[in-house]
Amino acid sequence: MAQGSGDQRAVGVADPEESSPNMIVYCKIEDIITKMQDDKTGGVPIRTVKSFLSKIPSVVTGTDIVQWLMKNLSIEDPVEAIHLGSLIAAQGYVFPISDHVLTMKDDGTFYRFQAPYFWPSNCWEPENTDYAIYLCKRTMQNKARLELADYEAENLARLQRAFARKWEFIFMQAEAQVKIDRKKDKTERKILDSQERAFWDVHRPVPGCVNTTEMDIRKCRRLKNPQKVKKSVYGVTDESQSQSPVHIPSQPIRKTTKDDIRKQITFLNAQIDRHCLKMSKVAESLIAYTEQYVEYDPFITPAEPSNPWISDDITLWDIEMSCGLSMGSLCPSWQLELLLWLSRPEGETLLPQLVSSISDRSNTDY
Repeated sequence: MAQGSGDQRAVGVADPEESSPNMIVYCKIEDIITKMQDDKTGGVPIRTVKSFLSKIPSVVTGTDIVQWLMKNLSIEDPVEAIHLGSLIAAQGYVFPISDHVLTMKDDGTFYRFQAPYFWPSNCWEPENTDYAIYLCKRTMQNKARLELADYEAENLARLQRAFARKWEFIFMQAEAQVKIDRKKDKTERKILDSQERAFWDVHRPVPGCVNTTEMDIRKCRRLKNPQKVKKSVYGVTDESQSQSPVHIPSQPIRKTTKDDIRKQITFLNAQIDRHCLKMSKVAESLIAYTEQYVEYDPFITPAEPSNPWISDDITLWDIEMSCGLSMGSLCPSWQLELLLWLSRPEGETLLPQLVSSISDRSNTDY
């Protein structure tokens, strides 16, 4: 049975010292899952529950898992145990049998352990072709528990449009999988169906849920030995996929030479001289600035009296000579920017007078 503990450690896991940080986490989780399923060391009781006109095989309750975590990991706060259980469930190692949302609840909700074949430590990165086969296979089986959710039906329609030219091939692969599944025992088939569904709930999660298989691009660039490789879940032979689901180790990394470092320095120096702003953003800023000051720009908005620089009327100069300052044109523009006010001698003179009228002298001097 998929829940047996004897074959779980048989799945090859890369040496943590030579793998990604995620691999180290996977190894620790798998140690917990292995102990949790070991009856000899006081694991979680896995049982078959009788339901109306049917039986639910190989399940545990959320309460049992939370209690086991608190007892064996020395956790005193139940909230912390539930949180840890939710993190383990989010990676797909344990999943609710009747919900697509992978989270842990401290109640009678039934959970099932994932088969080692579908563990994240096997470096899965399934293709959309595999997902299309899985959804298409679900539509061929007239069972209530295999009905597509709304988001899955939308994904199926989108994939059918994307793979319109090869949909016949996908349909044939799905039919072949259904024929193989029908030859299996009923109980085994029910367990495998739920485990397969949980696998896709991890790699194609419900909208709104976090995709735990995604990795920050900055972390990907730091990895010296990336573990994930594209491979088919169902062994589909295709131009864009590999035949074997076995992990293919990456090629050794070439050591950095002096020429590589010089090229990197040259590249970084060139990046320093580049402008960080896009031309579209510069244009937007220039347009916004022009629209803000258009009312006070005499070259765009005609002034009253008219601008003597673009007309023969010198009335404006006569007014400025008589009062020394064109308050009507300057004061409104000063309210937009204090530096514009202080950039003129008249502003430096008027600002202390204005502040003195509304505050004490000490604050003004400061």
